[in-house]
Amino acid sequence: MRNRLALILPTYAVLYALCFVVAFLLRFDFRLPEIYQQVILVGLPALLAVKLGICLVTGEWRRTFRYTTVTDLFNLVGGSIAAAGIGYLLLLLVLDGLPLPRTVLLIDAMLSILTIGLLRVGIRVVSEGAVVAGHQKRALILGADRDAVAISRSLGSPGGPVRVVGFVGLPLTASSPRNALIAGIPVFPLADDGILATDWMRLARKQRADFVLLPSTTCGDVVRELIRLFAGSSVRVQVMPTAESLLGGRDQLAVRDVTIADLLRREPAELDRDAIRSLVQGKRVLVTGAAGSIGSELCRQIDNLEPESLVLVDHSETGIFHIEAELAAGSTPLHPVVASVVDRTAMSRVMEEFRPQLIFHAAAYKHVPLMESNPQQAIANNIGGTRTMVDLADSFAVDALVLISTDKAVDPSSIMGATKLVSEKYLQSRTDSSRTRMMIVRFGNVLDSAGSVVPTFRKQIAAGGPLTVTHPEMERYFMTIPEAVQLVLQAGAIGESGDVLILEMGQPVRIVDLARDMIELSGLKYPDDIDIRFTGIRPGEKLTETLFYEQELGARKVHQQIYRAPGSIPIRERVDTELVRLEQSLGGSRQLAIEALRTAVAGLVDQNDQNDQNDQNDQNETLRRAA
Repeated sequence: MRNRLALILPTYAVLYALCFVVAFLLRFDFRLPEIYQQVILVGLPALLAVKLGICLVTGEWRRTFRYTTVTDLFNLVGGSIAAAGIGYLLLLLVLDGLPLPRTVLLIDAMLSILTIGLLRVGIRVVSEGAVVAGHQKRALILGADRDAVAISRSLGSPGGPVRVVGFVGLPLTASSPRNALIAGIPVFPLADDGILATDWMRLARKQRADFVLLPSTTCGDVVRELIRLFAGSSVRVQVMPTAESLLGGRDQLAVRDVTIADLLRREPAELDRDAIRSLVQGKRVLVTGAAGSIGSELCRQIDNLEPESLVLVDHSETGIFHIEAELAAGSTPLHPVVASVVDRTAMSRVMEEFRPQLIFHAAAYKHVPLMESNPQQAIANNIGGTRTMVDLADSFAVDALVLISTDKAVDPSSIMGATKLVSEKYLQSRTDSSRTRMMIVRFGNVLDSAGSVVPTFRKQIAAGGPLTVTHPEMERYFMTIPEAVQLVLQAGAIGESGDVLILEMGQPVRIVDLARDMIELSGLKYPDDIDIRFTGIRPGEKLTETLFYEQELGARKVHQQIYRAPGSIPIRERVDTELVRLEQSLGGSRQLAIEALRTAVAGLVDQNDQNDQNDQNDQNETLRRAA
């Protein structure tokens, strides 16, 4: 710092002195009267002291020259105006009657701003020019909106490793010219229908691009198209976080490789954030299954919505430890509880102690093939746990309870799906008499949840393959975990008691296509580097999943990505009868548990709402075969 000041101080002093002298010369058309020569000699030291003092106060010399910004120039203007005002008052005292034209100080201030500003800009230009262009990576950025411009600014610092050579997209405003420049960077336009008017490969070659950078909100179809287009070339497609994702804590400030979540991303939903915040803010919230994939993300997003307190319930000690440690830095009071939702006594104590006003019930066994071998555990945990939480929510007059369900509850072919269907029916049967607003949120698979297909494929790729897929036509709906949880919160804010709220999952994805995408993202090729092997459908699995029963196909949208399904409330006595039979089956054989579950499903799905009786018979036959 001392070496820097040793160079800057004399430079500023000389420039300020020249400005003062030139101001007089300009004022008097370069014919300076003798009396003003004396004014310069007497007044210059005082004015230099004022100007250099203002520089110290405003931190002028602590502001880097190599990365001068508009903010630095505004600081210079403000300091020069202040120096002119203070200098004028001081010079009136120092000159002791000598004449001082006020216009001289005005000219001096303008010259000071111009001179020091040019010095700063010149140093920046020289610094940028000193960078050897061949050592910089060249990038094209998809888009020409605020996110794209922000990415450019974050990467395009002088001497930085990346140089942005073009935006590919429409300019910031509709009135901008088609051949617009943004900060001197050309904009290569999109066609009006959104299809790229530019040949990407030709453009990348022409601009000698090393990277194509995508905002982290880019639609998955576009990401997939670009990945496949540049496969085998030297151009890398990478993702850069937007300002919103950085502020929301979903991304870190770094360019990263494309992930499978980027390939499956859809247009972001327009959320009613005020409604979501009013649902949670200032409330005592309890989340069951808080250590799971959905439960932990619920806790993260709820923590950002300023609840009065957050109760974390899970039977996994390690899981609760990790999620509590992750959220501990926030301001929300946390209450970690290691307990099972099946244990009614333990959960009653939790409710008595913390008195939650809002419950998200995410605790459940979810692995389809595993539950085929363990029907008693699936019945006890999924149905019994839901029964416990619904009953306690009613007893303790909780404001609202949201049950996290699954598409596998629709015409269930598996033990897990059947238990979730019975759970839905039990909740609905209590809504007529309960003071608690209870609703069900149903959606498909979420990416990267524990034990799901994506981490499985990732491990198989790391091991060198092959990737195992059950069937070439197997397909599933997918949604990212943060997106699913956002919509769960939105559903909780707008849902009414007894509602089945179904999330819009987009188009189903073939698992074999997902496998190929992951191979390509790993920099490998199918089948040259890694093969895919088909293993056959496992017990309880379907080729395709559906989100709606036939009687729910008339569901109306209550939000951009949420449907409210019509349906009848099941008869409470029938539900209770089936639950008694299910409880009795828990002490018997696996066959007895499956038979009780099959009977419960048949008894609880309203036959009048089924357009095709054969669908129900097929469902029952599938459960018989599972035995």
